[in-house]
Amino acid sequence: MESRTEFKIKNPPTDAISAVEFGPNSAQFILVASWDSTVRLYDILTNTLRLKYNHDLPVLDVAFQDAVHAYSGGLGNTLKMYDINTNTETTMGTHEKPIRKIEYCSTINAILTGSWDGSVKLWDPRSPSCAGTYLQPDTVLALSVCGDKFVVGTAKRKVCIWDLRNMSGMFQRRESSLKYQTRCIKGFPNEQGYVLSSIEGRVAVEYLDTTAEAQKKKYAFKCHRIKENNVENIYPVNAISFHSAYNTFATGGSDGYVNIWDGFNKKRLCQFHKYNAGVAALSFSHDGSVLAIGVSYMDPNEMGPGSHDEKEIYIRYVNDQETKPK
Repeated sequence: MESRTEFKIKNPPTDAISAVEFGPNSAQFILVASWDSTVRLYDILTNTLRLKYNHDLPVLDVAFQDAVHAYSGGLGNTLKMYDINTNTETTMGTHEKPIRKIEYCSTINAILTGSWDGSVKLWDPRSPSCAGTYLQPDTVLALSVCGDKFVVGTAKRKVCIWDLRNMSGMFQRRESSLKYQTRCIKGFPNEQGYVLSSIEGRVAVEYLDTTAEAQKKKYAFKCHRIKENNVENIYPVNAISFHSAYNTFATGGSDGYVNIWDGFNKKRLCQFHKYNAGVAALSFSHDGSVLAIGVSYMDPNEMGPGSHDEKEIYIRYVNDQETKPK
């Protein structure tokens, strides 16, 4: 019997889930990108697949611009815009290599795409055109908007901060405080900083303000590690999602767990039960009442002995006890 607090979405993708994204101002609709080359829109209130459209190759990320416009891209190098009202798709343009991350930036009403070709492109939704290409120091692995700035995580542990009000050059260049490859970056809803995770079971909490006082607050911690027979197994932290009201955040790891953290007080608030595969993607709804959890292994090598590779999307209704700072 499925609990009322958590249930599986019907008709999930047939291959690994690469991204889940709630609609803006909504706790009803989620977009899902998958390695089965589809983008799917689900209504979680009725647990139905509302629409599905295809790419030629696996889709790595999706983003809503508003309630009716979705953007998607992946291994096919092409950015698509889909109009949910009219069921029509528009090709916005391409990168030279796969598109890894897509973000909508409300402050300037533009779409950002980060690619394995080492660039971030800015797209104007009103005309299917690229409004600018910004070279990064290496392959883009992670990207997050943070107010009027955005943070890019690249290979070789580089972190680049750009200011959308002045794109003539990079605003700040940093090195990740984590020793291993960056897997995910998410900006704080209060726009003061960002959280960065690595493939080696660690999360760093960073601040944009470069004053010594602000930088004293940054720290990193270990997570998504399981000790078995005195051996510590360490897992990638694949996904981060913020609760917009409380500034707390969820992390999902290849260990199959979701943890919720209070980043300011350096505390773990809760851990959900273990899922039957790695947690690949997470998205809190705008009001923080629901967490969408994409469960699947991103890499078959991450599968432990006796583990199943389920490909499911779980919808979990969360409460203040799980998400609010104590």
